Amino acid sequence: MTLTLRYFGAIILASLFSSYSQAQTTGKFIKASIGYGSSASYYIEDYGSQDEVDVMGGGLYLQGEYVIGLKSWLSIRPYAIAIFESVDKDQNIQNQPQYKVTTNAFLMGGKIRICAPIPWVAPFIEGGIGTSIGKFETFTPNVNFNKSTILMHIPFSVGLAIGRKNSLEIGISGYFHPAAKQSTAIFAVGYTFPID
Repeated sequence: MTLTLRYFGAIILASLFSSYSQAQTTGKFIKASIGYGSSASYYIEDYGSQDEVDVMGGGLYLQGEYVIGLKSWLSIRPYAIAIFESVDKDQNIQNQPQYKVTTNAFLMGGKIRICAPIPWVAPFIEGGIGTSIGKFETFTPNVNFNKSTILMHIPFSVGLAIGRKNSLEIGISGYFHPAAKQSTAIFAVGYTFPID
């Protein structure tokens, strides 16, 4: 409930300040985002078994993007991300406190965004590929992955670019780490600054 109120508050703030936005159509921009990330395992060997558990880690998400706007509806976005997660110490699933899924890593890669070039509320979708460097823990009854390593990840995002010139953004992203059998869901708010 508290997180829902925070998200709603972020939407209202973004709407109030949208008149100060700069255009993000063609050209070069920097986008900064902050949000909340939550990681979970997506591997279930025997769905519905008593071994199935729902364990997640959560924490801070920070992202910077260099935006190259090719068209009003198409942009290329190299990015750098930091994710810092932990597990609530009170979490005790089936009397097995060692079950957890966390990501503490630096991610970098590139995405392509397709956006409806509409003022005020412009929906977008993104996809790409990247590399993650850091510590990944996936402890469930079926997975035992605990490594500080370099992994490939696949980013996917949907959201809304809001404001008269679409500089404020609200989005939901997923970063999938197939080797660690985990994914990180993100809710973030971002702002885009023109640099040319």
